[in-house]
Amino acid sequence: MELTVPSFGESITEVLISEWLVDEGGKVAQDANLVVIETDKITSEVPAPTDCVVKRILKAAGETATVGEAIAELEELPAGSVDAEPAPGGGNGGEAPAPEQSATRESSPEHEAPRTESSEAATIVMPAAARLAAESGVDASGVKGTGPGNRVLKEDVQRALEAPAPAAEVPAPAAPAGARAEERVRMTPLRKKVAQHLLEAQHNAALLTTFNEVDMSGVMALRKQVQEQFQAAHGVKLGIMSFFVKAAVEALKAFPAVNARIDGDEIVYRDYFDIGVAVGGGKGLVVPILRDAERLSFAGVEKAIGDFAARAKDNKLTLEELSGGTFSISNGGIYGNLLSTPIVNAPQSAILGLHAIQDRAVVVDGQIVVRPMMYIAMSYDHRLIDGREAVTFLRRIKSGVEDPTRILLEI
Repeated sequence: MELTVPSFGESITEVLISEWLVDEGGKVAQDANLVVIETDKITSEVPAPTDCVVKRILKAAGETATVGEAIAELEELPAGSVDAEPAPGGGNGGEAPAPEQSATRESSPEHEAPRTESSEAATIVMPAAARLAAESGVDASGVKGTGPGNRVLKEDVQRALEAPAPAAEVPAPAAPAGARAEERVRMTPLRKKVAQHLLEAQHNAALLTTFNEVDMSGVMALRKQVQEQFQAAHGVKLGIMSFFVKAAVEALKAFPAVNARIDGDEIVYRDYFDIGVAVGGGKGLVVPILRDAERLSFAGVEKAIGDFAARAKDNKLTLEELSGGTFSISNGGIYGNLLSTPIVNAPQSAILGLHAIQDRAVVVDGQIVVRPMMYIAMSYDHRLIDGREAVTFLRRIKSGVEDPTRILLEI
């Protein structure tokens, strides 16, 4: 039978084969993962349709494939003939072949992966890990394995690369004078789609950005006052993002055009508020959606954002969670960004950019005082949103955050 690329939605036609979890000749149980596939939105694992053996891999890691295209040939095995749990010597969920008759790449002469002999057992380096180690100049035998049977996985090699290097006893030879190196790396589907999406947003909308600043004293004082009780009651910390989400919802209610979108020669107004929140993921920045944000409590917002952030790092967000949205918020302040002009996430019509909080001297009631201040920016499609609406909308968010009771009372 053929293993084909599944459908990930109408908008996705091409995928990247990220990593094979089972090698040619490896046996795998039904529903155990065979291959990791990257799309321009998510990373997904494709399971085995039945107990089977991988006879031939048609698309190697790093190659692209289209939806419906065959990427491997499988041979069905009798049901229950393969252990459901990963076994030492086989692939993910596969059965351990006999040492003398192993048909996997790990033990075939041509594709044998490095092994480190010890007094207890041999350490197996998976092919993907071996390739990465060879490309990066890492001694795979010295990498601690975390896979089944202490296998060294690709992720283990990546962690070894990211770890601080020990001080070298002998200085490395200096590079030849004037030597300049280059490296070409294919763009991931996510990065490629982000680049295309941002370019289209610039070309297809009349983008403009307006700025303001927010005194964060009220929010910070309230968080300090209730943080302990809030965390005890809800199991999550009270951050600043929930204040901006709630303030944005109230502002969107007051200015429906900011929550609308242009469709041809029509304006589509929405009476619901799906707020996209930008988070850093394992493959880059992603924008999962807080559905019906107007119905969420502060704790609900914080829990949802925390869950998104955790799963984004492991590329576990679903396509549905990344689709849609009526308005977006991007917090560049967590990276120390002081000011920026965010780009609208089309087909939305506006995006709010948050920035770093800094103690600055400001004038309050005729006196110079030090306050924790944050610059905020809103980029918007000028075809739909007038400048007066944009400025007033941003001031509405500013007043809500500076006086959190307004958010609580929805005024």
